[in-house]
Amino acid sequence: MEKLKIIGGERLSGELVVSGAKNAALPILAGSLLTSKIVSLKNIPQLNDIATMLTLLQSMGVKVLFDEKMNLQLDAASIDTFCAPYDLVKTMRASILVLGPLLSRFGQAKVSLPGGCAIGARPVNFHVQGLKAMGANISVADGYINASADKLHGAIIEFSKVSVTGTQNIMMAATLADGKTVIKNAAREPEVIDLANFLNNLGAKITDVGNDQITIIGVDSLQGSNYEILSDRIEAGTYLVAAAITRGKIKLKKINPNNLEAVILKLVEAGAIIEVGDDWISLDMQGKKPKSVDIKTLPHPGFPTDMQAQFCALNSVASGLAVVEETIFENRFQHINELHRMGASIEIDGKIAKIKGIKQLTAAPVMATDLRASAGLIIAALAAKGETIIDRIYHIDRGYERIEEKLNQLGASITRESG
Repeated sequence: MEKLKIIGGERLSGELVVSGAKNAALPILAGSLLTSKIVSLKNIPQLNDIATMLTLLQSMGVKVLFDEKMNLQLDAASIDTFCAPYDLVKTMRASILVLGPLLSRFGQAKVSLPGGCAIGARPVNFHVQGLKAMGANISVADGYINASADKLHGAIIEFSKVSVTGTQNIMMAATLADGKTVIKNAAREPEVIDLANFLNNLGAKITDVGNDQITIIGVDSLQGSNYEILSDRIEAGTYLVAAAITRGKIKLKKINPNNLEAVILKLVEAGAIIEVGDDWISLDMQGKKPKSVDIKTLPHPGFPTDMQAQFCALNSVASGLAVVEETIFENRFQHINELHRMGASIEIDGKIAKIKGIKQLTAAPVMATDLRASAGLIIAALAAKGETIIDRIYHIDRGYERIEEKLNQLGASITRESG
């Protein structure tokens, strides 16, 4: 099993280009099932989750081709299988996103209940209830969602809790349904907007995206498209925090700063000097130690839960006391025990972590428990004294493209080792 060896103490400096967003690419890949025409995609990140989704699509009959520039072509004209089997989806929750497209275009789908990071309950009931309201017959048996419909119809669907994948799945299903669908209490994340933009590029009729109520007018069929995937705001935020904890200075290119407003505000509060352009962000700590910042995770445009672990690491060596409240997932403080091994002073009380900044973390062997916890541990290791070994890094490869190469490009000392 591969591990990362990180020697802390290096101040990060330099420039990076941000990769395409995994959380935008996965639903768009699923959305390619909605059309029989060729879909061409740019800015696809090279990640394990992307490879899993492409394998899943190929198993259904989608033709997949990368050109010499690593642009991706998808041809879903000849789908002959409507099942997403457990073996292919057990490591990735985004597999549920093929349910809506398959049901809407082909009238049938069999999708295994998905796996992914063990960070808490992420039920599929929003997907099931929404599709039932649109006329689907759905049963759950033997670990699979079995769905069928002669033709989906529009409906008014109100989520009791904001769900990103629930919003995306219903939005995709509604594109080919009869009539008008309204999603109330819809997710507003940039990745939801990117999916809507992609679908509209195919000929869908989706309006009010980015608000908490989305309207979709069904169309008879969708066309082909050339589309560039949104760049990854969580990857960008992770590198900004890594620079902040090491008192460094970096510039990130190919990233929309508007998608990182909540993170940028907290970094400024921590003492960073931040400048932005249309497609870049720079951070300069001027060699200063960061200040503690309170965090409360919320659906977009609030502070993203996917940045919580990174800020826990930052607060562990910042000046002062910080309170971090996790309101999205009930089991997303697993990285705290690993930070304790590095000397962090953190108390957990239910959904709240109280963090007292210390002078310096100390290197220790630690274990990654999920994707974003992995990023938090890497950030902590960059600021720690000595050599930290991070085990189970297959989590990090699900969401960060060549993370050790990119951080080494900024002056970090990271090597990947086997065994």
